Formats: sequence, C-alpha cells, structure tokens
Amino acid sequence: MNDPDPTRTLGDRALSIAHAAQLLGGNDQASLELSSRRTGMSFQRTRMSADRTLMSIIRTALSLIGFGFTIYQFFGHMLQTVGGLRPHAPRNFGVALVALGLVLLTLGIVYHVRYMQGLRAERALMIREGLVHGESRYPISLTLITAGLLWLLGLLAIVSMTFNIAPFA
Repeated sequence: MNDPDPTRTLGDRALSIAHAAQLLGGNDQASLELSSRRTGMSFQRTRMSADRTLMSIIRTALSLIGFGFTIYQFFGHMLQTVGGLRPHAPRNFGVALVALGLVLLTLGIVYHVRYMQGLRAERALMIREGLVHGESRYPISLTLITAGLLWLLGLLAIVSMTFNIAPFA
C-alpha cells in the first residue's frame, strides 16, 4: 500500500470529504463522513468473509487429509493381520485422498491471496481518492497462515505414507 500515512489529520480528511462532496454534488458533510466510514467498515466485513471462506476450505481439506491418513493407517494394519488386500492399495487410496485435500487447499490459498490483493488494491485506490478513511490496517490473515501450515502437514503426510518414513510412519 502506498498510502503515506494512514493516520491523517482531521483537516486533511475534511478536505477530501469536501472534495468528495464537490464531486458528488452534495453538501451534507456529516452524511458524507458517515458514508465514508461505512464503506471502510464494509471492506473489513468483506475481508472477514474471505477469511471465513478460506476456513471452510481448510475444514474440507483437513477432513480429506485426515480421512486419507486414517485409511492408510487402518487398512495398513488390516493387511498385517488379515491379508487379502493388495499390499499398496491402502497406501494408494490414502495418498490420493491426502493429495486431493492438498489440491483443494492450494486452490483455496491461491484464490484467497488473489482476492485479498484485489481488495487491498481497491481499498488503496479509494483511500487515495479520499472516499474511505484508512485508519485501520490490513494485517496478514491468521487463517492464511493456518492454511499454509496445514499444507505443509499434508505434504509431510504424503511423503511419510509414500516412503514409509517419519514423522507419520
């Protein structure tokens, strides 16, 4: 974001609101100020909505990764006790489910990052034009960090299942 100082003074804000009033043809300063604040809050709500969408993708990917690893473990132990299955069937099915979870998670992360970049660019443009106040920051999403860590965990699970090595072997 190229906003020089998000904590602009009230005088600067009043000038930008006056400019917006001139552009929009209105002269009610209080109404324009409230509208600007509501628009800023709507950016925050949209950001939180994108985080909730990523969280639902994380839940689905975690279910697939967990179920795939459970299938691998359960049927792997069944092979040792009962037999009758092909030796690599549980591993292949488990790896396929974990890989599907990782693909879903990768697509969710890419979508989230692109969406947030667009949202930040739109917000920065509106701040530069004086239509939105820029006091609140856009920190990195903890949901995105969690998704990245889950992606690494899924990758470790695939490596462990494929090569039968630690940490999950």
